[in-house]
Amino acid sequence: MIYLDYAATHPMTAEALAAYARAAALPGNPASIHAAGQAARELLEEGRARVAAAFGVDARTLIANSGGTEGDNAVLLGVARAWQEKHGRPGHLITTPTEHSAVLAPARWLEARGWAVTWLTPDAYGRYSPQELEAALRPDTALVSIHHANNELGTVQDTPALAAVAAARSVPYHSDAVQAPGVLPVNLPEWGVTYATFSAHKWGGPRGVGFVYVRRGAELPPVTFGGGQEGGTRPGTQDTAGVYAAGVALSAAEAKRGATFAHLSGLRERFVTAVSSIPSLRVNHPPDGSPKVVSVTLSGADGEALLMNLDLLGVAASAGSACSAGTMQPSHVLSAIGLSDADARASLRFSFGQATTEAEIDGAADALRQAAQWSRA
Repeated sequence: MIYLDYAATHPMTAEALAAYARAAALPGNPASIHAAGQAARELLEEGRARVAAAFGVDARTLIANSGGTEGDNAVLLGVARAWQEKHGRPGHLITTPTEHSAVLAPARWLEARGWAVTWLTPDAYGRYSPQELEAALRPDTALVSIHHANNELGTVQDTPALAAVAAARSVPYHSDAVQAPGVLPVNLPEWGVTYATFSAHKWGGPRGVGFVYVRRGAELPPVTFGGGQEGGTRPGTQDTAGVYAAGVALSAAEAKRGATFAHLSGLRERFVTAVSSIPSLRVNHPPDGSPKVVSVTLSGADGEALLMNLDLLGVAASAGSACSAGTMQPSHVLSAIGLSDADARASLRFSFGQATTEAEIDGAADALRQAAQWSRA
């Protein structure tokens, strides 16, 4: 199999698997005060510290959780609840139509309950301007939520510029940064964001583990209640093995991030060149976006048939976000940037990792050419 679906999940690295096995063998709960519990606590905090070091922040600003979906929901719903309790009425949220469903769903849930939601307008590649954001801010704006790197297009936002606009009006800013680590630099102090969310399985760590960054001095009210773990913000026994393995995997990914970026850039250029001769194919991703992702549309083809044909030919790709797979709906990201429903349904996402080879790229390009012929026959 040629695996080109790294944006959906990055296979666990050897370092992460070894770290997970080591931590999983420990019997203690990290909240227990006995020696077994403290041994688990030591690995839990080492994993958190490794992640914090990669992002340039204090480890105490990171809340361990189950991943990006939980983190996005925790930020949007927690901030909204606190704002509404303080002011006695629904407030205003600013976000975008190209967000991951983990942001779109809670935003729409709030909108259905009286919150005003401003949906910014993307350009042809899914980028948002600081000027548009500034014009959208209102006295009752409780939160701005804009992703850093898009999971379908690879578009990278100017997060420092956008966050600065919100900060000038004392409005909290949240970035879903799930697709960035291991490929793009993540320096949270330089970004100036209030909150950011991450998933370890995007950088070669285990699935079901993630982090929410909460800037020092900011608050994140809990949306779940129980014990006092994670400062009471995310109660429940922590996944010691998962957090430790996440930290080990990110340390390794950061050590070779420059080489990874160069490698992925070469793969993306090679793939785009190889498939450019396929009739009616267009490239959707921006040339300056993340090199991890290639989005293409084959007008007149059936996207579902393309995926099945690729699978038969031994290539794993996707039609967009893995969290939206099986919905039979056109990609909301591609629709937002102006593609018709037919073209959005005829689109595929290929995403690469450090282990992807040039031979696999060539094989995938040949398979796409064959799959396109079959789907149009």
